[in-house]
Amino acid sequence: MKLSLVLIIYRSNSPIAQESSIFCENSLKNRNIKSHRIESDFDKNQLESYFSNLASLPELVIVLGGDGTVLKSANALVNYDIPLLSFNIGGNLGFLTQEKDFLFDQSFIEILEKEEFIIDYRNRLHCDVYSDKEDKERKLIKSYDALNDFYFKSVEEDISPTNQIQIEIDNEIVNEYKGDGLIISSSTGSTAYSMAAGGPIVHPSINAFVINPICPMSLASRPIIIPDTSKVIIRAVQNNKREIKLWKDGSKCMTIKESDYCEINKVTKPCKMIKFDRSISYYITLVKKLDWKGDLSLKNNQSN
Repeated sequence: MKLSLVLIIYRSNSPIAQESSIFCENSLKNRNIKSHRIESDFDKNQLESYFSNLASLPELVIVLGGDGTVLKSANALVNYDIPLLSFNIGGNLGFLTQEKDFLFDQSFIEILEKEEFIIDYRNRLHCDVYSDKEDKERKLIKSYDALNDFYFKSVEEDISPTNQIQIEIDNEIVNEYKGDGLIISSSTGSTAYSMAAGGPIVHPSINAFVINPICPMSLASRPIIIPDTSKVIIRAVQNNKREIKLWKDGSKCMTIKESDYCEINKVTKPCKMIKFDRSISYYITLVKKLDWKGDLSLKNNQSN
């Protein structure tokens, strides 16, 4: 990969991420590669304004932070065909990031120049919110994109009422969930909120959606994995007289009224994420991040 300009996005309010961004900037400068640093609390319009003033777009975006910083960056760059290289600096689990050693020993530049990496294509979710009143034609209200998930919960903040949500898959009404809410995640997002809510872990190379009820009142309401070519429609059950709130990747979007519905499908353009050939495998990542036992024979030999 030939680099002439790199955008560096670092986690806001994190001194270690800020220091790392300066280190990254200087490392690139030593190789005559220009870069521009911004904090992760940027406004999307600010980013678009920066790009519009460039003769050509950056060849790479380096993200320094945890998964939250990666998610915001990926969603902000949904309309730009720029790969992301992420390092877990000041974050928590960091499922979407590379090991930070590649950054601090400056080997990441050599790896990029020698192209010792693959582009990992991660499918995104798209949600269109429509108003569908009986006496009017349906009207598009708002659109959102997410890398991990969309989920639906109560709009109430002081109490936690039971939500009743209808789900339709490929023009067939499948179920009405009663409980705390509902999660629609991508394969990438299966290790996020969906996993915390008891959903399955799905390898990111599998093109699928996970539909996962949050604390359902019925034991028959189980998570389901469907092809990501499916069209999913979510409605608040009207006789329930309750509104629900739409969230994406941990951020509030809007309130879904009784006359509204959400149509969720796959985004045409996937998110490009750089994965180094020297990086640990997906399964070893799970072992480390989730504190699984791994190969017990190795641990037994070490103890002996």
